[in-house]
Amino acid sequence: MPSLFRIGGYLVYFWSNENFEPIHVHVSKGKPRPNATKIWLTASGGCILANNSSKIPTKELNNILEIIAAQYFLICKEWKEHFKINEIKFYC
Repeated sequence: MPSLFRIGGYLVYFWSNENFEPIHVHVSKGKPRPNATKIWLTASGGCILANNSSKIPTKELNNILEIIAAQYFLICKEWKEHFKINEIKFYC
């Protein structure tokens, strides 16, 4: 389970067994959790909230979405390296 970075007390990561899904990250407070918030990356360089299962407050969530979009290329690079792929599948 690669941890990508932290935003305040939130951890941004992806699970190692999700390489057949479109690229996305999970966000949870403190440590990885099964009910983490899920955010899809888009082909246009942005991100879309899939769910907010972690119940992150709206203001904090908007900040997190901005930072994830700003780290788009880093996340794509890490996804490719971790899953040993050349082409990324996007949600949209």
